[in-house]
Amino acid sequence: MDYRNRITIEPNKRSGKPCIRGLRITVYDVLEMLAQGMTQAEIIEDFPELQTEDICACLSFAANREHNLYTFNAT
Repeated sequence: MDYRNRITIEPNKRSGKPCIRGLRITVYDVLEMLAQGMTQAEIIEDFPELQTEDICACLSFAANREHNLYTFNAT
């Protein structure tokens, strides 16, 4: 999934943390909810402004960031 059209970084919003579609919900917030065992349906129920694609974009963003970190450290 191409997360670039769903994940935004704005310096004046949430201290520049990656957010979902300009909302004040950060990628970290979503990943933390998933890590605590919430399902996608439960997250969307709590935050109806989110879509399933937003949650997938968070996972894709995190995977890409992890890949880049590993690639950077391997050199």
